[in-house]
Amino acid sequence: MKIFCVANQKGGVGKTTTTVNLAAGLAKIGQRVLMVDLDPQGNATMGSGVDKRKLELSVYDVLLESASIKEAAVNSEKVGYHVLGANRDLAGAEVELVALEHRDQRLRTALKEVSEDYDFVLIDCPPSLSMLTLNGLCSAHGVIVPMQCEYFALEGLTDLVNTIKQVHANLNKDLQIIGLLRVMFDPRITLQQQVSDQLKAHFSDKVFNAVIPRNVRLAEAPSYGLPGVVFDPSAKGSLAFVEFAAEMVERIKKM
Repeated sequence: MKIFCVANQKGGVGKTTTTVNLAAGLAKIGQRVLMVDLDPQGNATMGSGVDKRKLELSVYDVLLESASIKEAAVNSEKVGYHVLGANRDLAGAEVELVALEHRDQRLRTALKEVSEDYDFVLIDCPPSLSMLTLNGLCSAHGVIVPMQCEYFALEGLTDLVNTIKQVHANLNKDLQIIGLLRVMFDPRITLQQQVSDQLKAHFSDKVFNAVIPRNVRLAEAPSYGLPGVVFDPSAKGSLAFVEFAAEMVERIKKM
């Protein structure tokens, strides 16, 4: 079982879109996937066809050790993968975790129990570096960084790389950047092309070959509670995510 965080400290870069569509793409090519929503907003939960308001158990219960992942994860048949959902309760976990022992290892411990059940675990992290994000980073083998090819994106990336280095040094020796995914890409914009070239020059093989285009169908999909890959499989963005999923599987074989 390989565990990946989808993280970027900059908000609005398409982390949730990347998480749910990669999960759906991997499921589509026959992988067993668990999607973990670590964001109290619960967007990845809703975007996976699961109503966060009706969750009996959530990732909150798992972090506080009052439920196991087996008990709390829901099989979302519409999308083809399992969801460990989040809702508003999770906002309180931040404060409650501070006083607890091994507070940054809670998710890691819980995931060990389901290591035989899944091929991939994808964790949607909140945009801030919080105790929740730290739980994600401490349990992951690697980080997938979705980013827009814009000027400020490069600045945010430096912060994230430093955070990952610190977690790697102090808390999780397995953690590494798996790759950078260019999202919401529009090749007609010269600046985006330039930033894309800079990324490749600087991070070379860490930049995924797959590029996710700016795509209306991907943007519409969450309002139907589905990943774009399921909502409109033939859309350009959806096809790009399935391509990305295949590239992920190949990359994992080399790890």
